[in-house]
Amino acid sequence: MTDMELYFTALLDGKIQACRRMKQVAELLLENLACPGEFHFDPDIAARHIDFIGLFCKTPTGRIGTPLRLQLFQKARLQAIFGFVDDNDLRQYQEVLIVEGRKNGKTTETAGIEIDLLVNDGEGAPQIYNLATKREQAALGYDAVVKMVRQSPHLSRYLRKRVADIYCPANLGFIKPLASNTSSLDGLDVHAATIDELSAIKNRDLYDLVKQGMGARSQPLLFCISTNGFIRNGVFDAQFQYACDILDGKAKNRRFLPFLYTLDDPSEWDKPECWEKANPGLGTIKSRDYLEQMVQKAKDDPTFKPTVMVKDFNMPQTSESAWLRWEELNNTAKWIGLIQFDYCIGGFDAADTTDLNAAKAVCMRPGDPNIYVRSMYWIPQSVLDKQAEEGNRRERDNAPYSLWVEQGLMRTCPGNKCEKRIFLEWFKELRDQDGLYASYIGYDPWHIDDTLLREFRAEFGPNCMIPVRQGPLTLSQPMKDLKADFQGHRIIYEDNPIDKWCLVNTEVKTDVNGNVQPVKSLDARRRIDGTVALLCAYTVLQDKKDMYINLN
Repeated sequence: MTDMELYFTALLDGKIQACRRMKQVAELLLENLACPGEFHFDPDIAARHIDFIGLFCKTPTGRIGTPLRLQLFQKARLQAIFGFVDDNDLRQYQEVLIVEGRKNGKTTETAGIEIDLLVNDGEGAPQIYNLATKREQAALGYDAVVKMVRQSPHLSRYLRKRVADIYCPANLGFIKPLASNTSSLDGLDVHAATIDELSAIKNRDLYDLVKQGMGARSQPLLFCISTNGFIRNGVFDAQFQYACDILDGKAKNRRFLPFLYTLDDPSEWDKPECWEKANPGLGTIKSRDYLEQMVQKAKDDPTFKPTVMVKDFNMPQTSESAWLRWEELNNTAKWIGLIQFDYCIGGFDAADTTDLNAAKAVCMRPGDPNIYVRSMYWIPQSVLDKQAEEGNRRERDNAPYSLWVEQGLMRTCPGNKCEKRIFLEWFKELRDQDGLYASYIGYDPWHIDDTLLREFRAEFGPNCMIPVRQGPLTLSQPMKDLKADFQGHRIIYEDNPIDKWCLVNTEVKTDVNGNVQPVKSLDARRRIDGTVALLCAYTVLQDKKDMYINLN
């Protein structure tokens, strides 16, 4: 029995603790092994790569000169990555995503893989890149490669350390560290690349450019390995969701192989019997005692808990200063088309130039504690035009505005600013096209003039417009109550990614009396306009709830 069969069978049999996602991976690989199609498993090819790493690669830290001893879980997944090939012995998998807790040997394992791909993959002039958002991070993986080469008499005989790379004269290939500088990444001819800590990448330039740079190679390999992180709605979340969709059968990509080591539920974080789900090297590579210390510190110091949840157990979280935790704000429920409402309460947040413009329509019905939310956002067309003219892949705020516009979640306004009438037109659209009438609309009076207010009142009644002044006096209690509703998963916002992005970005300011109000982070690119619009609507809903709810 191969290591792959042994390990993945043990996951399914419960002999090794595994999360639901890894059990899905096990079922996929064992089925492919038993029922080969275009690709079959070749144990000799798999062994060639694993044996090379075991024979020639040394541990980069700790006991100098010690051979790199791959653990069962590492051998099993490397057999899967390298062993499935077609009739021309070209491997099936060209992209791998590994998500596991920190200190499970990721950097050491990828260093060995990079050397193997340089020397032992039969590729002419292979270009191997170690990539990260910052050069310092890319250098960590690259330094591990350098140390492995220096410790091995065999490797150091055939590989040469140059100023910027490690060079193999025999096949004209190299291993090089690169950071996310788009000008230097264009035109690469990539045979293999490792992206270390994918969760730290704020935009997808790095991933997209490397992926596109593999088109001329016969069996390229993009190796992304990461813990979870605090950056939400970035390339990591997109790749993680894509991996889940493949495992669930919602997406098809026979070239993509994920290994997702996570807890099944956040409540498992303090249960030692569940820790191995996110830490496959626990007890062999990663110290169990050290993890116990981290968990205990998180129990004693709640501000440390998000770090442990993210980095040790791969549970998505927001930043430490965020208003809501990820598990509080994340809600994938849908309602539009399933529930019909006749009346809503609106809210909007207007911007002059830089910020987004956001509007909300919130709905409730008798006997149902949930609050149902519809959203719309606007951005000046000039923002997208400027990006197109400059050929800039990195969109403003590192947010996929073009995609959101394409999906109908956001609209553009001509010129370089959005006129405030967009809000009036949207609420009229809800009324005239969807039969959803705004009984009341909350707004920040700072940005709205009397002319627009008269037009709103002419359309929706003389008492429809309710000013919601921004500050703790007005927003503190509604913000606390809204947080409680999020914690109860009673805010159903159609899993809108812009809503989610704004909620993730929202931080809270507390005064000496315990009053709170939403604030932006120091990073101006993190927009919170959707949260502010929701608070405007929610504040009015609290005040008018008894009168409103009986209308539906």
